[in-house]
Amino acid sequence: MQKISFGTDGWRGILAEDFTFDNVRLVARAVADYMLDHDLAARGVVVGYDNRFFSGRFASAIAGVFAGLGIPVLLTGRSTPTPVVAFAVKRHNAGGAVMLTASHNPPEYNGFKFIPEHAGPALPHVTAEIEENINKLRQEGTVGEIRPPAAKAAVTRIIPYAAYSRHLARLVDMDAIEKAGLQVVVDPMYGAGIGYLENLLMQAGASVEAIHNVPDPLFGGGLPEPTGKTLSLLREKVVKEGAHLGLALDGDADRFGIIDAGGEFITPNQFLPILLYHLLTVKGLRGPVARTVATTHLLDRIAGSFDLPVEETPVGFKYISQCLAERGALLGGEESGGLSVQGHVPEKDGILAGLLAAEIVAVHGRSLTGLLERLFSEYGRSCSERLDVRTPGTEKERVMEVLKNLRPADLAGRRVLGRVDVDGVKLLLEGGAWVLIRASGTEPLFRIYTEAGTPEEIKELQTSVKTVLNL
Repeated sequence: MQKISFGTDGWRGILAEDFTFDNVRLVARAVADYMLDHDLAARGVVVGYDNRFFSGRFASAIAGVFAGLGIPVLLTGRSTPTPVVAFAVKRHNAGGAVMLTASHNPPEYNGFKFIPEHAGPALPHVTAEIEENINKLRQEGTVGEIRPPAAKAAVTRIIPYAAYSRHLARLVDMDAIEKAGLQVVVDPMYGAGIGYLENLLMQAGASVEAIHNVPDPLFGGGLPEPTGKTLSLLREKVVKEGAHLGLALDGDADRFGIIDAGGEFITPNQFLPILLYHLLTVKGLRGPVARTVATTHLLDRIAGSFDLPVEETPVGFKYISQCLAERGALLGGEESGGLSVQGHVPEKDGILAGLLAAEIVAVHGRSLTGLLERLFSEYGRSCSERLDVRTPGTEKERVMEVLKNLRPADLAGRRVLGRVDVDGVKLLLEGGAWVLIRASGTEPLFRIYTEAGTPEEIKELQTSVKTVLNL
């Protein structure tokens, strides 16, 4: 039997191969047992889904499992973004949520994500318990057994858009967007975020053009991942129309992509420092800053100038979520395009990120590129890049052994000042540069994250790391 395991953000599988109705019901039953064991069942469960093949049908099947076990179900009436489903958990005081999505994965995938009662990603101890339940149900052969029909709970349809929109309007300066007369192009990439950014920006008085805003489980033949490579049409539209911004969402709208007025792709490692500086200087907010081990240290320099602590977490927004929910972090972010802020649900939200980008441009009256240059002049220039290196055969095991004792005196002529083992091996170098080497959990490759002052320095460090590891 195919092993079902929860990775960095839920269980994902190929449709009809391992992501089947039987397996989806099995995982739903395992989650239901978790909720029953932890006295969360009476609060009910939210069930949401994206635009992928059969997501709505899978969601109905899951609702049937929960209702059959006496757990009230709030089933979204249409495809809904992951952050909106998380918001519904908080608003309805539910015991948790199931979100059917494979996020930015190819069209042949679907996925099952559990969002616990705190309205953020499930931590490893929670998913480990759910996996134990799955194994137990398989061994006992009791997947199909449910309580008598008399115990069946109600399935209620909900549309959380209105309440979520009102909530975001309290977090974002909509008046500033209206006064600035912004022109924005929005690309939801055929995903569950269709209608969210467009409508909210138009409500704020912005002039909005939308592309790729019809549901398509094939995502137009591409990947629903907002990167510099996938947003070529958005870039063309922004430049052609003379727009202030281009804003994109991934397949379930929890990640963001930004194209600046001149057509430049603004990376998450560039936008997060801009956002932090804005939250501190314009909104006057304070609190710890949370970032993953792979995310820019420019955040550290900005936070340090305001005497704010920075918490470095393993890769995965679930760890950022913990800082937001338990330690009142002002901002939590990751280099892969996820962020959330104080006062919001502790789940990454691309819709909120897009609105905050519009607010920043409106308030400062400058492009994001111009604001970034201002930050560089004050805190030092910073460039970052990720390089994926494939390792055939047994090479991965060999490199893992090398990493265990990797403590070079220098890299590319820079002294190594320290080593961090939060997630992978991170080497801190003089001058503020650093490199992080992490093994992929699902593919035969290593990811080399690098940050330095110039692109040339990054290339030198990448070459040095590959030499040291003999890659």
